[in-house]
Amino acid sequence: MQTNPASPPYSSLVAVGDSFTEGMSDLLPDGSYRGWADVLAGRMAARTPGFRYANLAVRGKLIGQIVDEQVDVAAAMNADVITLVGGLNDTLRPKCDMGRVKGLLTEAVERLAPSCGQLVLMRSPGRQGPVLERFRPRMEELFSCVDELAAKNGAVVVDLYGAASLADPRMWDVDRLHLTADGHRRVAEAVWQTLGYEPEDTEWRVPMPAAPPPGWATRLVADARFARQHLLPWIGRRLTGRSSGDGRPAKRPELLPYEGRA
Repeated sequence: MQTNPASPPYSSLVAVGDSFTEGMSDLLPDGSYRGWADVLAGRMAARTPGFRYANLAVRGKLIGQIVDEQVDVAAAMNADVITLVGGLNDTLRPKCDMGRVKGLLTEAVERLAPSCGQLVLMRSPGRQGPVLERFRPRMEELFSCVDELAAKNGAVVVDLYGAASLADPRMWDVDRLHLTADGHRRVAEAVWQTLGYEPEDTEWRVPMPAAPPPGWATRLVADARFARQHLLPWIGRRLTGRSSGDGRPAKRPELLPYEGRA
């Protein structure tokens, strides 16, 4: 296989973060999750012989846990590209010290940026609805910090928050917290283009065709299902201090040649 001369010279990728980077809810037939980082790694591997990939992300992790458990491991791998997405779980907590969150994110960026060829940060996507409106000020404060850190540390920012296509509720799973497979594919395309690769989907930002709003009965059933399967368990974990990622290992803890599906 020959390397495309037009492709950027990236031979390794390390992904750092939480459930968004782990790949929930891009479910595969075997019960595992794929997600945008796997899709991106598959594309990069197809153009670079010997391409290596690690994904240290674990669902439910707060920014302090990402700093403590993932950042030094990622920095030691000296990858060509590192992606870092974290802090959003903190903003969704009832009590959130944004000064602490931004301080920890700054620590992560300042430790990762010198260790890689290109650090990639993101303004995470936001689903339309009352949840986003409630937490929007915190999210936008976090994203302003992301922009500032990128400018100071030579990182690039992938603006998913500003993409109307990813705000559409149809791009989100029934838990209303994680993207569908199509949403993850669009994120992979966004990062792909930001890294300088030739676009494979120039329309990733284009919203889905308009559809009539669901009727009240459909909304009622969906809301009840969401509350039973996702909201109540989430509240239970918050009340007991547990996380969905407790005891769960990193998705792909070693930087190894990638042989997977794109």
